[in-house]
Amino acid sequence: MKEIADEIHGENQTVCVLDASTYVGFWVFKALISKGYHVHAAINKNGESELIRRINEMGKTDKRVTVLIVDVLDYHTITDALKGCSALFCCLDSPDGYAVDEVVDLEVMGAINVVEACAQTESIEKVIFNSSLTAAIWRENISSDKLDVDESSWSHEDFCRKHKLWHGLTKMLAEKAAWGLAIDRVIDMVSINSGLVMGPDVTQRNPHVTMSYLKGAANMYQNGVLALIDVTFLAHVNIRAFEDRSTSFGRYLCFNKVVNSQEEALKLANNLSPLVSLPPTW
Repeated sequence: MKEIADEIHGENQTVCVLDASTYVGFWVFKALISKGYHVHAAINKNGESELIRRINEMGKTDKRVTVLIVDVLDYHTITDALKGCSALFCCLDSPDGYAVDEVVDLEVMGAINVVEACAQTESIEKVIFNSSLTAAIWRENISSDKLDVDESSWSHEDFCRKHKLWHGLTKMLAEKAAWGLAIDRVIDMVSINSGLVMGPDVTQRNPHVTMSYLKGAANMYQNGVLALIDVTFLAHVNIRAFEDRSTSFGRYLCFNKVVNSQEEALKLANNLSPLVSLPPTW
């Protein structure tokens, strides 16, 4: 099959990555630039990370990069960032991780504002919404049987709250809110539910989100859903989801590898050192 992608990507395409200063957002941003896109790099107004400094530097030296400051709780800053863009790559993550339930409402409201802003932006053709596998796996019987997880699966809110699985709870509620609005506004949206994101300097650049994801990792491992994804692969999946018109209006579970043995679990712990030294437990 000839790729439709050839027809819709290239020098004349302008897209937005929000938040480009998250670990995933930065790699999506880099991959888009490498493919010739013009990118609105929307970054959090309160950010001071090394990734933000690198994005700002690129904004000064690369004419394809436009850096904009956004507040996902301020709808108007989002619409400003989307002007003239044909797609939004939504990569929301809390830089401080998901250790408390207060983060939940903030990310849910941010997701709603982002999708509503896309609905009000005439040039937007598609929304690529980055979610997580944790939005699909957590349920009451997780410790009693192997999980049957597919694109129709959703984590159970009560179970997440009971075990303080704030990452899964946040990603599930934010994605559900985004889907509810996308359906109501008839927006072409694709959600990518990725496994634990691995990649260069992940322990330095994304420590809090990584540790939040790993809450309950022993149970994931026991049930065959401790899945990993390389961040560069995930970035290219994002682009493919935009470029390929056949990936329309759906959820996609996305991972490279499932940790199935003690040796693999120990290798994962070693790769995440010093964040973890042994396979994590509850």
